[in-house]
Amino acid sequence: MTRIVAGVAGGRTIEVPASGTRPTSERVREALFSRLDHADVLDGATVWDLYAGSGALGLEAASRGAAEVVLVEARRAAADVCRRNAARLGLAGVRTVQQRVAAFLERARGPVDVVLADPPYDVGEGELAAALAAVVPHLAPGAVVVVERTSRSPEPAWPAGVVRTGEKRYGETVLWFAEPTTA
Repeated sequence: MTRIVAGVAGGRTIEVPASGTRPTSERVREALFSRLDHADVLDGATVWDLYAGSGALGLEAASRGAAEVVLVEARRAAADVCRRNAARLGLAGVRTVQQRVAAFLERARGPVDVVLADPPYDVGEGELAAALAAVVPHLAPGAVVVVERTSRSPEPAWPAGVVRTGEKRYGETVLWFAEPTTA
């Protein structure tokens, strides 16, 4: 079990899939969402939690004021956990899509304000780069893209249309931040 850090569901626990996921630590989630709160991008936002796992990142966003959250998870068992967690917390505007990220992005409708991408270790850099490129046309002005990886992973290949705005390391975890270019 892990818990939602803050917001209307703060302190409540959520289920974590039995295997195949690597939940974001509470410390990293607290730091990530403090940064997003400080940037004032969550209140009323549309958020896509790609590679959702337990849904912890997207559910944290909903707890902190996001209006619409889409939890995208390919594996059935993990998608079922996302659905149970969303139902248990009773957060409005949260839906789970059981689909590969690439397939979701082919059919997705924007604009999106916050994209949270925390792919499993077995997702290669090429697949992640393709997902980031597919996100770009959907980004709202002022949107934020966050990629979480192990510190042993290379920096994501940022596609045209976004620019890296920051990087923060927390032990074995690194968060990369990007936003749309204003060309």
